[in-house]
Amino acid sequence: MKKVIVIGAGTAGLASAIRLQKNGYDVTILEKNEKVGGRMYQIESNGFKFDVGPTIVMMKDIYEELFRYSGVDPKDYIQMSRVEPMLSLTFADGYQMDASSDLVHMTKTHEAISEKDTQGYLAYLADIYKRYLIAKNDFIDRSFRKPSDFYNPKTLYQALKLKTFSNAYDSIGKFVDDERMRQALAFQTLYIGVSPYSGPSIYTIIPMIELLYGVYYIKGGMYSMAKAMERRFLELGGKILFNQNVSEIVIKDKIAEDVISNHEMITADLILSNADFPYAMDNLIKENKYKKKYTYKRVDKMEYSSSSFLIYLGMNKKYPKALHNIYFTSNFKENVNNLFEDQMPLDPSFYVYSPSQIDESVAPEGKELLYILVPVPNKHHSKHTWTKEFTEKYENHVLNIMAKKKDLKIYLNILKLKLITHQMILKKNSI
Repeated sequence: MKKVIVIGAGTAGLASAIRLQKNGYDVTILEKNEKVGGRMYQIESNGFKFDVGPTIVMMKDIYEELFRYSGVDPKDYIQMSRVEPMLSLTFADGYQMDASSDLVHMTKTHEAISEKDTQGYLAYLADIYKRYLIAKNDFIDRSFRKPSDFYNPKTLYQALKLKTFSNAYDSIGKFVDDERMRQALAFQTLYIGVSPYSGPSIYTIIPMIELLYGVYYIKGGMYSMAKAMERRFLELGGKILFNQNVSEIVIKDKIAEDVISNHEMITADLILSNADFPYAMDNLIKENKYKKKYTYKRVDKMEYSSSSFLIYLGMNKKYPKALHNIYFTSNFKENVNNLFEDQMPLDPSFYVYSPSQIDESVAPEGKELLYILVPVPNKHHSKHTWTKEFTEKYENHVLNIMAKKKDLKIYLNILKLKLITHQMILKKNSI
């Protein structure tokens, strides 16, 4: 039985480990933290359970497929429920829109804005769904193991049909004129830290996926998915070693043979790294000849996505709200441009997530959990230094903006009340 070392117990590491273990490999995961999850991590404090990374579940079949592949019923591992409305959107003029996966509801919502734009919205869905099928069948669900798998007439022709040359925002503008509807279809590119004004138009696939396939919630929060994968991996006979500081992937004659973790050499037949690519190239691959073109200088000059400023609040009373809430600034384009020009947004758009609205297991009885995300510039080569003073100043700025929103006046006391628990994290995203 071949031995495999997986570096990192993030979601990709866990998913890969489950598949490998199921296929007869002897898999050990080396994780630097004291528990699994990676970006799908969770902070527990005073009875609150804060997911620190992803919060929105789309395409639930992908989540469930991993468990089916390993031979079990996913319902025995994760409890998923459909979210309706998917999102509550509030625009700078105070106009509110519920984004729904019910096409009848969305049609009526859009007709209240413009019948012409409603027709354009339906045309957008038809256009992007056609492109989605091409992406799914010819790229996402295919393996490209050698150059000829991609560089051949058929595949290149299908790539042209994806129409990726225009940016996401301009692509949306071909179908709808109303600025609010454009923003409602454009902001999702920020899920992955990409500007809708420069990111390829294929990213407009995200709102289509939300509408046609729905948005879901996993009971217990997103971290329940990580724990479920951990459970299944261990059931299959896999091993996880925590508090492992992997410092090097040892390569001999172009073959990765060992890893050094906690100053000890561990040998394996196969090594799979789930570490961020820039980190792995800079820190785990020591010899330049094996870095090839990805030298430290090359990686350092790469363009990075935007980052996130996160505030976690444990509130001492209930505040009725939707699960997922987006608040748009008065100048969305300027706000987005600031993120990629290293300018701190003074009037930012932001996202509020409150799973305790539908899940009593994530907060103490009668209390509320709030996760506030503000897109900010990446820390890579930034002129901004996130000192304690700078962080607290920006935090207060964000909370004051929240308090001025019409439907958030309930939060006016946030700055006066002593919060039960309060944590902030600045995330640096990958390339």
